[in-house]
Amino acid sequence: MITPFSVLNRTYDIEAEIAIIGAGPAGTSTSIFLARKGIPHIIFDKDDFPRDKICGDGLSGKVVSVLEEMNPQFLQDLYNMPETFLGSWGVYFAAPNGKGVNIPFRLNGRPIEQPPGFVARRIDFDSFLVKNIESRLANPHFNCPIKSIERNRQGIVLTFLQDGKVKTAFVKVVVGAGGDRCPVKRALTTYRLAPDHYYAGLRTYFKNVGGMQEGNFIELHFLDEVLPGYFWIFPLPGNRANVGIGMLSRDIRAKRVNLREIMFKAIKENPTIRHRFEQAEEIDSVKGWGLPLASQKRPLSGERFVLVGDAGSLIDPFTGEGIGNAMFSAKIAAEVIAEAVEKNDYSAGFLKEYDRQLYDRLWDEINLSYKIQRLVQHRWLFNFVINRLHKNKRLMDTFSLMFNDLDMREKLKSPLFYLRLLFNN
Repeated sequence: MITPFSVLNRTYDIEAEIAIIGAGPAGTSTSIFLARKGIPHIIFDKDDFPRDKICGDGLSGKVVSVLEEMNPQFLQDLYNMPETFLGSWGVYFAAPNGKGVNIPFRLNGRPIEQPPGFVARRIDFDSFLVKNIESRLANPHFNCPIKSIERNRQGIVLTFLQDGKVKTAFVKVVVGAGGDRCPVKRALTTYRLAPDHYYAGLRTYFKNVGGMQEGNFIELHFLDEVLPGYFWIFPLPGNRANVGIGMLSRDIRAKRVNLREIMFKAIKENPTIRHRFEQAEEIDSVKGWGLPLASQKRPLSGERFVLVGDAGSLIDPFTGEGIGNAMFSAKIAAEVIAEAVEKNDYSAGFLKEYDRQLYDRLWDEINLSYKIQRLVQHRWLFNFVINRLHKNKRLMDTFSLMFNDLDMREKLKSPLFYLRLLFNN
């Protein structure tokens, strides 16, 4: 909301150039990249750390690349903690007919013994990032929920709770990194939930799930009941697994389904899944959350604000992976904000450079993922592709490369690709 000029006569508990709202991977990454540029800032989170966060727990190659750019030692630290960060070498896709294909992650020049991805509980990964915030430049305010955000001619007024007391902060620009329900998005945009571009997800933890993939591949099982969504099994250290299911909100409403019932029916009855849970034990309660997909291009900035990660709806529409895009968006946001600080220009026109740079880098990938998501809705086509791949190793290798190379993934849009599948033996 726009607040009258008279608020400038107020006094504030904190004054700073920049505030980051949310200390998940998007917020902490923004903080770390700003600190690398020597820029002081405040970072808020409604919770204290460590804290759980509902997620699939997969850390993709994009996460690894951003961590390495932040500080190569961060990545080495993850390699040195296999009891917390389980190395993963790829992803397994299973079609509705139960047949699957392994897609190895690209190594990007790393030795084969160094995993190109990881699986780790968010409570551990988020705490790792928080511990690496540069306290000399970042002023953390955790367990401080934001109660209101007001925009005036000179900046942004934040009202927050700290130790039960109402306090205020005045900043020039705010970074919305508070996830799907980010208070920045709610206060400064007109975004509304779009069921066609939004997944509902459920997650729980099991131990002793059998038949895990070699190389700790994460698993996406595309079930008839939830297409183009999927049931997942992500291995974790200590013989544990993150198990969950996701489905488009549009389809949940239209079909009036109970997502929890579908998940446990798959565990108990699906012929390719049930035997793996015969000795398994559920060790957590089922929790739900929303996944705002990047399949619809939205504005990511405005007068005195930018949105990063889930707050900007940047989750991959096909794989559901969000942490990599969250951290990458944080990197771009920090670069643009650094220029804004130098020029003292926080206008919507200047900050729109963030949108341009991010979509220039990510939109082709996001758009292709969305097209693949729409193809996956056709059960017969998905089954057909996987069946043909199982009969032809060369086609299998080509398909594997598609998920590591955008130019090759583009072929999935071409009818010629499916003709070759049809007539290749």
